[in-house]
Amino acid sequence: MSKVKILIFSLALITANSVYAYDDGDFQVWHTDAQEIKINKEFKLAFEEEFRWGDNANDFYYHHYDAAFIYGINKYLDVGAGYRQIYEKKSGDFKEENQPNINVAVKCEFLGYKLEDRSRLEYRHFDYQTDFWQYRNKFTVKLPWKFTRIEIQPYLADEVFLNFYGAAFTRNRFFSGLGMNITKNLKAEIYYLFQSSEGAHKWTDVNALGTKIKWLF
Repeated sequence: MSKVKILIFSLALITANSVYAYDDGDFQVWHTDAQEIKINKEFKLAFEEEFRWGDNANDFYYHHYDAAFIYGINKYLDVGAGYRQIYEKKSGDFKEENQPNINVAVKCEFLGYKLEDRSRLEYRHFDYQTDFWQYRNKFTVKLPWKFTRIEIQPYLADEVFLNFYGAAFTRNRFFSGLGMNITKNLKAEIYYLFQSSEGAHKWTDVNALGTKIKWLF
């Protein structure tokens, strides 16, 4: 009888884990709400809330809040500091992560292309695993074309993730999207994201449809 109980318990654990370990190539939906408040010519506050659904967009598994203080040194360089509170589903429960970060963004324009290279250093603090530092670099190119009265503009971006705990290169995200100006104070984006992440035994991929709404104040 005890062996049967152990077998049932083991099967239950395997089932619970498989529910949240999505298939390689999983389709997901990501949505971000953002607000940017301009304090003066150089300083602004940025807030963000993001939601993610996995398992072919049927399972809500990720939610974060983000707040950042940004200083525009000049038109080519922004620096800032922020804090992100993350809740991510792992083995059936939402686990919490606290993530202070610092950011540096270098911007320029070349032949009509708007280029931005953003570096972010994060300290990832957990209650359920070892803390570690992570570096992220995102390079974005806005193409020099705008369409319709809401100025639909295509862009491409790539982001790499490097951590200082275990393996160094752990994730890559490629973005292809369209940005637009709905009104003077409201911007929107729709994009396709291809993400590759290092897992316990192999790299796994995610295909995501993303949307973003950003209010300017």
